[in-house]
Amino acid sequence: MEHIRTPKVENVHLLERSACQRKASVGTLYLSATHTIFVEHNPETRKETWVLHSMVSSVERPPASPAGSQLIMCCKDFRVFHLYIQSERDCFDVHTSLARLSRPEKYSELYCLSFNPNVNKDKREASWKFIDLMDDYKRLGIPNNLWVATTANSEYRVCDTYPSELFVPKSATPAIVVGSSRFRSRGRFPVLCYFHQDTLAAVCRSSQPLSGFSGRSQEDEMMLQSLMKSNPGSDYIYVVDTRPKLNAMANRAAGKGYENEDHYNNIKLQFIGIENIHVMRNSQQKLIDGNRAFGEMRSPSVTDFLWGLENSGWLKHIKAILDAGVFIARAVADEGVSVLVHCSDGWDRTAQACSLASILLDPYYRTIKGLMVLIEKDWVSFGHKFSHRYGHLNTDPKEVSPVIDQFLECVWQLSEQFPCAFEFNECFLVAIQTHVYSCQFGNFLGNSQKEKRDMRLHERSHSVWPQLWSERADFFNPLYKAELSQCQGVLRPNTSPFCFKIWKGLYKHTDKSSPPSQSPADLMSVVREETQQLEEEQVIHREISPEDCSSDRTANHLREETCSTEGE
Repeated sequence: MEHIRTPKVENVHLLERSACQRKASVGTLYLSATHTIFVEHNPETRKETWVLHSMVSSVERPPASPAGSQLIMCCKDFRVFHLYIQSERDCFDVHTSLARLSRPEKYSELYCLSFNPNVNKDKREASWKFIDLMDDYKRLGIPNNLWVATTANSEYRVCDTYPSELFVPKSATPAIVVGSSRFRSRGRFPVLCYFHQDTLAAVCRSSQPLSGFSGRSQEDEMMLQSLMKSNPGSDYIYVVDTRPKLNAMANRAAGKGYENEDHYNNIKLQFIGIENIHVMRNSQQKLIDGNRAFGEMRSPSVTDFLWGLENSGWLKHIKAILDAGVFIARAVADEGVSVLVHCSDGWDRTAQACSLASILLDPYYRTIKGLMVLIEKDWVSFGHKFSHRYGHLNTDPKEVSPVIDQFLECVWQLSEQFPCAFEFNECFLVAIQTHVYSCQFGNFLGNSQKEKRDMRLHERSHSVWPQLWSERADFFNPLYKAELSQCQGVLRPNTSPFCFKIWKGLYKHTDKSSPPSQSPADLMSVVREETQQLEEEQVIHREISPEDCSSDRTANHLREETCSTEGE
């Protein structure tokens, strides 16, 4: 509370541009230790708008005008609020307060470490056991006679950004594992993340080798040979470097780089071309700025919108990431070849590519519980730098980048192509994106499993997954058909540029606190009832006038409408 200069300001005008609000609401603004709260004066509605301080990305203070002082509060979920405050002094105090409250200096200031719901100790501990990653490996048939657990990273001795429980090829001895880790950036040696039980091919992950221009490691070469031997059906493996080749070549000058095919037997090197975190951060900012500029135009046109979208390059990057997942999935499922995936340090682009490949390969990860497990495994446990990438603390802004945002958007793009293959709807993806930034729960805090343990997050915070599971009725996709062939096998999406869309549900949303007037399930039910009623009328009409085919055309048209609705 010591950072709050003024806790309450009367007669504030609020305009939410992101929700296409045209008329400002008048009310009272409150600042608490965790939230900015706006309460309308309208006695009939008394609508309340709550914004977590951890969701605020920036607070701008344009020059004062005759109408008063203004603050523009931009949020990490892409909402934009304009606050008009009569007093210049009050405006300055609110701006100063929000600037500090939205930029905590230490973890103890974050909401999840101060939020204490009415949950007893046993229930809190049980919430952290809701996801058991070892159960998922068992579901994949791991360990087996090809892949075994290694104790090399017990107590994070070899790599402090990896989980302590890892699986490696059975032929990889502890000496090979440790030697390989010394030749990999940040010690992130090749380990298993997905095993395909039909083809026996695997998806593995690591960081780049410390090869430079001529360096080599016998243990690392033996490790990749072990990866190849762990798949009896193939005599080579793919090494997928998710970076542009020029970037990888530039890293050789710093003593890093990529695998030399002259040193590694039986590998095929494949570069994908996903840009680095800095390019992605700038691309998303251009997309956001373009949306804001488009919304403020007096006479916006489709051309203006498309120009801004093209200028951002955002969908081009989404396509590159999805292309990586498609390549890996095809190698594993169609060719029966194992794949080793890495970027530079193996915690950004590698996480994107591996998790997308898993979704394409495995129907389980297309369910609500399955996506939770996948994120906990490929992102949280494998050391994605959540606190750095999503600006949880007031640290280097150059470390911030929308890495998991892009993954979630790729999943959404897949759900648009395969509307019956996913158990969840876009609300589930948006909820995950919100919680990544909100710091309401401990799952996405810190930059590694070891950091989480050292912060005692399981003792001091709560897991988000049981909360989302309890709300699963809101996230269910009414078009989901588990028995359909597209849900049981490998998804093969079309990644032609024209297949990618702007995710309006995330970037151009209305008020997220207001539920839709009609749920998709209700809408589908109404359409089906109308279809059935029309078909009954069609039968009656045929009995009266068999030669009249107009009702047939109408019924067929309505069926087409139903199918069209199912695909939306």
